[in-house]
Amino acid sequence: MTLSIRDLKIETATRDVVNGVSLDVPEGQIIALLGPNGAGKSELVLGVAGVMPSTGKVSIGETDLSAANAQTVRAAGVAAVPEGHQTLAGLSVRDNLRAAGPHLDDTELAEQMDYALEVFPELKALLDRRTGTLSGGQQQMAAIAQALVSRPRILLIDEMSLGLAPVVIERLIEVVQKLRADGLGILLIEQFTQLALGIADRCHVISQGRLQFSGEPNDLRQDKGLLERAYLG
Repeated sequence: MTLSIRDLKIETATRDVVNGVSLDVPEGQIIALLGPNGAGKSELVLGVAGVMPSTGKVSIGETDLSAANAQTVRAAGVAAVPEGHQTLAGLSVRDNLRAAGPHLDDTELAEQMDYALEVFPELKALLDRRTGTLSGGQQQMAAIAQALVSRPRILLIDEMSLGLAPVVIERLIEVVQKLRADGLGILLIEQFTQLALGIADRCHVISQGRLQFSGEPNDLRQDKGLLERAYLG
């Protein structure tokens, strides 16, 4: 199963923030999307997730998600973890996890919650804590765990390491590698270029809403000027 994005365009009142982007996220692979602030990375995630209006074609397998809303996209197997460790801050970790699976029956929901807590055993002792009282690292774990409860085939993670301590980042790297081994496809938007290149199977560079590079991480490492040109304009 592959998430296919073709000629994706997202407009605001003043500009095209994503302009004709095409890429694939296959199951069992980590795909890195790199680029400077304002390049269109977060908007791409929101467009694919059905949160922000877009044109172009988005599909997973044979299922067309081009005009789907967020709930339909998630039910089809595509879950997003937006930038900023976003959870329902007034609810407990347990209730955040439960809220992620409205399309699942009770047995499926219990199984997916067990899986999320297997991935993040650190959260077991925090299930009755409101997520708004957790540390940034714990909130990010809860946000990813919440996405996992929806039983995704593809996971979109926006700025996974933003504002987190190195020890937490190392833990999250372990998690995304485990998820890849479990067969999930991951689109990883990451501020630390070398971190992303170190774990990605394929990478893309976006600048001013357009892809500037698509290829293997080693190829990007060898083109030392490409990232600099993308980030500095």
